[in-house]
Amino acid sequence: MTGVVELPSGARVRGRRMRDVPDTPADFLIALVPGPLPAWPHRRIVWPDFWVPRDRADAIDALSEALTKAHDGAFVEVACMGGRGRTGTALAALAVLDGMPAGDAVAWVRGAYHRKAVETPWQARWVRSLGTN
Repeated sequence: MTGVVELPSGARVRGRRMRDVPDTPADFLIALVPGPLPAWPHRRIVWPDFWVPRDRADAIDALSEALTKAHDGAFVEVACMGGRGRTGTALAALAVLDGMPAGDAVAWVRGAYHRKAVETPWQARWVRSLGTN
């Protein structure tokens, strides 16, 4: 399945563009854009394009909820407008929350998901900052 990455624990998460109609609906979606949401369970993080989440604590809480669901076997996905910057940053953050060293997460997501994932220096810095929690 396109866009699926395996986190350090073995849990799997799919990244995608929000406008792409998924071939299989997820059990839970982290939406990183405004606009319509799917019928299945979801949570939105307010996250401006090319930036970082507006509310760090809310973002970490939402990502932690998604990670718990993925560990429990749910099919979890993360989606933004283009499916690269915010989605890649969120996938890298999930990897850190799942035990990956924060300094390795950006390179990992660029190799495992998309070579242009995590588009800005401040997104990369945000991922690294998760290692200090």
